Amino acid sequence: MAATTTHAPSLSFLLSHPHSTAPRLRLRPSPDHRLRCATDATAAPAAPAKHRRPADENIREEAARHRAPSNDFSAWYEPFPPGPDGDPHERYSLDEIVYRSSSGGLLDVRHDMDALARFPGSYWRDLFDSRVGRTTWPYGSGVWSKKEFVLPGIDPDHIVSLFEGNSNLFWAERLGRDHLGGMKDLWVKHCGISHTGSFKDLGMTVLVSQVNRLRRAPLSRPIAGVGCASTGDTSAALSAYCAAAGIPAIVFLPANRISLEQLIQPIANGATVLSLDTDFDGCMRLIREVTAELPIYLANSLNSLRLEGQKTAAIEILQQFDWEVPDWIIVPGGNLGNIYAFYKGFEMCRVLGLVDRLPRLVCAQAANANPLYRYYKSGWTQFQPQVAEPTFASAIQIGDPVSVDRAVVALKATNGIVAEATEEELMNAMSLADRTGMFACPHTGVALAALFKLREDRTIGPNDRTVVVSTAHGLKFSQSKIDYHDKKIEDMACKYANPPVSVKADFGAVMDVLKKRLKGKL
Repeated sequence: MAATTTHAPSLSFLLSHPHSTAPRLRLRPSPDHRLRCATDATAAPAAPAKHRRPADENIREEAARHRAPSNDFSAWYEPFPPGPDGDPHERYSLDEIVYRSSSGGLLDVRHDMDALARFPGSYWRDLFDSRVGRTTWPYGSGVWSKKEFVLPGIDPDHIVSLFEGNSNLFWAERLGRDHLGGMKDLWVKHCGISHTGSFKDLGMTVLVSQVNRLRRAPLSRPIAGVGCASTGDTSAALSAYCAAAGIPAIVFLPANRISLEQLIQPIANGATVLSLDTDFDGCMRLIREVTAELPIYLANSLNSLRLEGQKTAAIEILQQFDWEVPDWIIVPGGNLGNIYAFYKGFEMCRVLGLVDRLPRLVCAQAANANPLYRYYKSGWTQFQPQVAEPTFASAIQIGDPVSVDRAVVALKATNGIVAEATEEELMNAMSLADRTGMFACPHTGVALAALFKLREDRTIGPNDRTVVVSTAHGLKFSQSKIDYHDKKIEDMACKYANPPVSVKADFGAVMDVLKKRLKGKL
């Protein structure tokens, strides 16, 4: 059964409160006033009926014409986690190009929580709900509809959005009922229903928007392009958003280790694609060296801006449940930024009063690339990077994850669990889910395989509201499905394979096959 999660005061470093000199808001709306379609947290909530904009005006120009007064919300970088011997005042503007703290550790985006907390949780719930499904720039995006929680200081005119987010949360009725011991409340958050087919769009809109701001007046930073190392999905998202903004994109990919569908995306979007004879970790080392020498902005999750967009998936799940908190969230884990992003979104909503508790988090890893799982099984005593073995879940084939410390914070704060899945387990789980109407990617198969194990040992109960996060669309990994159903995978039984049947174009032959297949059902 789901356990109640406790919230240790020591985790308060996640969401910083500024010094007493923080600016005050100019307007505090009535807590019980229901918003209709607010465009800014400090705008007057009531608005007259909206008429169609002039035909020669686009939605960005319309937003500029109706721009509300600027708010006093702010965000900045701070070291993650704060070191006991570090400078307590170390912080950096989001307009600085910096990826590491002075001690060489990670950075995290922190928000002025005192300013946000001057508005009650009910206000934020109503504001975010009022923006869902709109085309008002930029709030039609599932990310930018939470702008005040993401990049509060950015000018809407600098935002690069493809109206990402707002992804499907669907009830996996048959999978839960027939294959998971009668689970009544199993859901799948399909983040793969996004512009480039993965959850990476949520973070990339934030990062590329900030780069766009830096390149434009008055800052006019000499950024020649944006670069990333990728196992496929990051490069696709970066290339699309850079193409939309007219910013050069450079991607480093491990040769022969990503799907053709993933490879063609950055090529089609005009990125400079370098195929390197190494794995993801080798690509990551090279891109960090290159960005240290050339004016290329680093887009990997070492850059914490992306996590600000990815955390909105957690807030979106709460919205879709009418602000009720699920019991479990199961997330595939590779470089481990996403599990922390989910925690950060849930925790921000808890601290600001939108909800009153956290769900328990499960990070699911492929057994061939499972450094976090090994760390968890050691009782968090010793982290050992590994050389990741090949896995069908290629986007999480990472042996030395950048965000391991972030993941540990998220899991400890939520009484979380780390699980693993073998290649056969993840492919069978993916294929069984497909038999119930899904079209899952192998990474979702890892999360589903973890769910099967947690149901088998009764960690997750049949009535627990459980959300499996599907991080990418199955169409990006069609070759793995073809090989599975053709039974061409070495040392794998392919239990749920469903190969096509070759039949002569003859009525009798067709009838013989159908009678055999439908035996007992005719």
